[in-house]
Amino acid sequence: MAAKKLTFEQSMARLEEIVDLLERGDAPLEQAMALFEEGAKLLRECTARLDQAEQKVTLLTVDQAGQASETEFQGDM
Repeated sequence: MAAKKLTFEQSMARLEEIVDLLERGDAPLEQAMALFEEGAKLLRECTARLDQAEQKVTLLTVDQAGQASETEFQGDM
């Protein structure tokens, strides 16, 4: 049975939970390793989602005539 895909927010919450569990240091080694692997996977997924979102960001501008236009956001403008 395939696991349900988590939202970005759910993934971040789970990642925070994993970090908290690992920082406590009371998990047995095998459990700690499994948590670490799950956290690394979640981190990769969240980073990929953020990268995709960043690529979609557009800048809405209005010229002096009041016409709106969209352009790709280039970062430091």
